[in-house]
Amino acid sequence: MQNRDFIITSLQPWDIEIGSTIKNTALEISKTNRVLYINTPMDYSTRLRGNKNAAWKRRMDVIKKRVSPIRQINERMWVADCPFCVFPVGGLPTARLFDTVNRINNKMIADYICNVASQFGFTDCVHLIDTDIYRSQYLKEYIKPALSIYYCRDFVIGQPYWKKNGARLEAMLATKSDIVLTNSTQFAIRFKKYNLNTFLIETGVNLELYDARKKWEVPDDLKHIPSPIIGYVGSVIALRLDCDLLMDVAQSRPQYNFVFIGPEDETFSHHPLHRLPNVYFLGKKRVETLPAYITGCDVCINPQIINDITDGNYPLKVDEYLAMGKPIVATSTHTMRDIFAEYAFLPANTEEYLQALDAALEECGDKYKEEQRIRFAHTHSWQHSVQKIYNIIEQFQTF
Repeated sequence: MQNRDFIITSLQPWDIEIGSTIKNTALEISKTNRVLYINTPMDYSTRLRGNKNAAWKRRMDVIKKRVSPIRQINERMWVADCPFCVFPVGGLPTARLFDTVNRINNKMIADYICNVASQFGFTDCVHLIDTDIYRSQYLKEYIKPALSIYYCRDFVIGQPYWKKNGARLEAMLATKSDIVLTNSTQFAIRFKKYNLNTFLIETGVNLELYDARKKWEVPDDLKHIPSPIIGYVGSVIALRLDCDLLMDVAQSRPQYNFVFIGPEDETFSHHPLHRLPNVYFLGKKRVETLPAYITGCDVCINPQIINDITDGNYPLKVDEYLAMGKPIVATSTHTMRDIFAEYAFLPANTEEYLQALDAALEECGDKYKEEQRIRFAHTHSWQHSVQKIYNIIEQFQTF
C-alpha cells in the first residue's frame, strides 16, 4: 500500500520509554504512506500529579508553548501533541455523566486532529485506533475517516482503571468501527460478537535491533553473574508475572541464576525474591541495549501469571528472545500455545517449570535449533505485520 494518509490515536504516547508495538507499526506504515500520530492529551489530574517522565515533560512543554506541538519524525511521519488538557473521567459516578464529559473531550481532540490534518493536506484518511477506548470513542463521527480501524492488542479492560466503563465502551467502539484487528485468536473470538469484520494479525519484532548475527558485548552488570543465567527482559510487574512461581523455582534451582532486566513495580521491589542469593534485579535499561542483555542469558523466560490480561496477550518479548536465538520457557497461555508451541517450552506449574528449565539449558549451543528460532522470528517482522493490515484494508474496501 502506498500514498495513503493514516491517522493514529493511541493510549501510548510517542515518548514512551519502552518498546512499543504501535510505534513500530506507525514507523513501518510511514515507509510508503503518510502518518499523523496523535499523542493522547493528558488530563488535568495527571497534570497536577506530575509524573515527570519524558512523555509528561514533553506534553507540559507543548501546553506552556515552550516547544512546537508538531514534530517531524521522518519524511512521511509527524507526531502531534495536543496543546491542551482534557477533563478526567475515570472517577465520574454515572455512565451518563461519563459519556457526556468524554464526548466533550473527544470533540476537543477531534477539532485538533482536523486542524492538523488540514495543515498537511491529509485526505481520505485511514484512522487506526490503538486500544484508545475512551478518547477515540467518538472520533469516527467527528473526523469522518474513509476507514476506521480499532486495534486491540491487550486486555486493558481487565485493569482497575477500565473496570467501570471499559467493557461497555470497548464493545461500542468495536461495533462502530469498520474493521477490528486483534493480535490473538482469543481476542478475535471475543470481538467477532461485536463486529464480523474482525481479523487476526500478529505483532512484529524489530529485526534491525534484535539481530543475533551481530556481535553483542555482554553488559558489565551481567558479566559477573555466573552461568547458567535464566533471564527475563521487560517490566517486572505482579499483574503479569507470577511472584510465587518464581520464588518456588528460584529456591528449587539454587545452581541457576535468575536475572530480571526491567523496571519493578512495588510488589516486586519488596518481594522476598530480593533476598535470594541466586536472583538479580538489574533495573530498567535502554531499549537499544536489550539485545546485549539477552545475549548474556542462557535461557529466557516469560513467567506469566494466568489471568484475563495475560492469557490472550501477545508477548512481544518472546519474539525478541526468538530473534536472538535463545531457548525459551514461558507459561502456557492461550497465545503461547496457539502461536509459539513449536519454539518454546510451555509449563503450567512449578514442577513443569523446573523440568522445562533443565531441558531448555540442554539446548544451549544447539545451532540448528537456534537457527530455527531465528527463522521463525523473522516471519514476525514489522513489515510482515503491517502487510497483513494492508491486505485486510484492501480486502475490506473491495466488499
